[in-house]
Order: sequence, then C-alpha cells, then structure tokens
Amino acid sequence: MEPSQPPQDSQPPRRGWPAPEPSNPMGAVPPAAGPYAAPGPYGPYAPYGPGAAPGPYGAPPPTTNGLAIASLVSGIVCCIPPLGLIFGLIALPQIKRKNQTGKGLAIAGVVLSSLSCLLMVLGLVTGGFGETWKSFKEGMDEAASSKSAFSLRKGECFEVDGKLESYTTDVAIVDCAKPHDGEVVGGYKVTGFDKWPGEDRLDKLAEERCAEISSAYAMDNWAIPEHVWDYYYIPSRQSWRTGDRSVTCTLAVEDGEPLKGSLRADETTLDPDQLYYLQNLNPMENAVFEEPDEDADGDFAANKAWAARVHTSIVDASEGLRSHRWSGTAVKPVADLGKELDAAAKQWDKLARSADADAYWEMYEVAFEALPEDVGADARAALGLAGPAGNSRTT
Repeated sequence: MEPSQPPQDSQPPRRGWPAPEPSNPMGAVPPAAGPYAAPGPYGPYAPYGPGAAPGPYGAPPPTTNGLAIASLVSGIVCCIPPLGLIFGLIALPQIKRKNQTGKGLAIAGVVLSSLSCLLMVLGLVTGGFGETWKSFKEGMDEAASSKSAFSLRKGECFEVDGKLESYTTDVAIVDCAKPHDGEVVGGYKVTGFDKWPGEDRLDKLAEERCAEISSAYAMDNWAIPEHVWDYYYIPSRQSWRTGDRSVTCTLAVEDGEPLKGSLRADETTLDPDQLYYLQNLNPMENAVFEEPDEDADGDFAANKAWAARVHTSIVDASEGLRSHRWSGTAVKPVADLGKELDAAAKQWDKLARSADADAYWEMYEVAFEALPEDVGADARAALGLAGPAGNSRTT
C-alpha cells in the first residue's frame, strides 16, 4: 500500500529586482525657476525638514485611510456587521480632514455592513439565523473531525474516502462504536537513514514493526475478524524531503463488513488474568504460524530450527500457566490446558531432533495433532476472552 501523504506543492514567492531609487546625480543642473517656484537662498528647491516644502521629487501621494479598508473588509466578511458600519462612519470625516483616499471603500463598507445588520435582524426574527448557525456548526464539526493520516493517534478509529491501498491525504475520525474502516494501533519514527531509503525498504520495515505494534495493541488475536489486516501509512519521497519520518500503523478492513467497536486488548482493557494468559499463550501461537516457506525436503535445517522454537515456546507457556494463581472458574480449564501443553512439548521435541527429512515427516503430523484442540478454548471462555468462532488470526 502506498498510503503516504503527498505534501502540498507550493512555490516560493517571486522576488523581482528592487525598483531603482530616484536620484539627482552630482553635477546635474536644476531647472531654472519658473512662475510656480520662487527662488530662495538654496535655489528653486527648499531644504528637507519639518514643515519644508516638497523636494525635487514632487508632492507625496495621498495615503489611503486604514479605517476605510477595515470597513470594507468587515462588510465583506460579515463576521461582526456593526463593526464595518462603525469603521466606515469614522473613516469618512477623517478622509476629508486629512485629504486621504478611500472614500469609496468606506461607503462600500458602510453599505455592506448595513445590509448584513439588516439580514441578521431578519434572521433572528424569522428563525433563519438559527438554522444557518446550526449548518455552520455542523460544517465546523465535520472539518474538525478531518485529520491528516499522519496526525492520527493511537486508539482513534477512522474512515477513508476511497481505497486503503492508495495515497491518502485526509481521513475522518469517528466514534469506534460506529462502523469504520480502521483503528490506529500506534506508530514510530523512521531512523538510521541519511537519505530517502526507497519505498520498498520502508515497506519492509513497516511490515515488521507494525506487526509487532498491532500484536501488542490487540493481544486477543481471536477477537480480530479474518478480513482485518495490518495497514500502514509511510512517508512518500516528497514528504521525506520536508522532514516527514512518521509511520502510522493500523488494523483496517479493505473489503467486507466495516469494523464496529474497538479491537484494543492490552493492559488498558484486560484484567490481570486475561493479560497474563495472553502474554504466555500468544508467543506459542505465533511461533507455530512462523513455519518456513520451504518444507523439510527443501530446507531441512530451517524446519528443524523452527520445530525447536515451537517446542521452547510450548514449554514456556506451560510453565507460565502453572506459575500464576488463577481465580474463579478459570482454575480447572487452565490446569487442563497446561497438561495438554506438556504432552505436546514432548512430541515437538522429537520433531526438532529428527535425524533427516524422512524422520521429520514421520513426526510432523504427530506433533501438530498433539497441540490442544482450539488452543485452550475452554480456558479462554472461562477468562472471558474471544472463542474459536472462525475469526481467529495470528500475526
């Protein structure tokens, strides 16, 4: 998926050459005094200073009254209609007294503000203003719920306008109790690269890291629907240049029924017994599903090593279950599960000690059949965890 957020294209402001300053080069001869410039002690040009007559560059142009501009802007924006009216009425006598420009701006501001005030009064009387305010508020709420995919926070649920496996600029934050496309499980910052590492490299890193992050966020694997998978938003080449190093990890659905309710199952939502059970059983379940791509005939050494890892994880799970003091109805089913794990560990030890590929295949099915059916379904039910209802998924 290429869900990174392309930066907005922008061009720097154009900078032209500065206009040359007017000058009176040394040696230039001033024009002779005419009937409109009586010569004085300095010739036809008066010196600069307070109260001095205009110099050789002519009279300064009149300025535009600032309140006139403010009146027009306030009249157009209509946020506070009386403000534009007040600015315009104050500006008109100032323009005349100070010989400024902006009379048309002030008049336009007064007219627009007066119309706005009239419309506001009519709206209050007829109730139309209340409906307008309601629509405005709804629009503001919708705008507030829209976020960049890279500003999403852990635990937020969202909807995507379009496909998940595409560049995504904005997503809509929704209540997790309502139907949604995905849920943020966490994220991380990319480090260790002085330059753009390439999309393939970022994809590989995100696949590994986000799998770990989602496993820690949604520990109850069996509660995750089969059509929900890990998705992530990675920086694009363009956003990398602007300093973007964020990767956002999510659990989301591309096709099928939307999610409803949070998938979060960690220390913030689980009770101590549930948390301890999953911390001990999840590594074993994950180890079983990490079987090498090539079978024992193609890579015997890799398959033996995998069988050894599974054996170790089964032993660790069994010992962990026995070391915890369980409460309520979970005591017996957890104890029964521990006995089944002990029996399975013996078969996986034999599989890991196979002398060759033929011996490995002889023990392969025996080892799998020794694993507890539904991997502790009774214990899970007693602990209030998800059961094997066809929606289990391991990472």
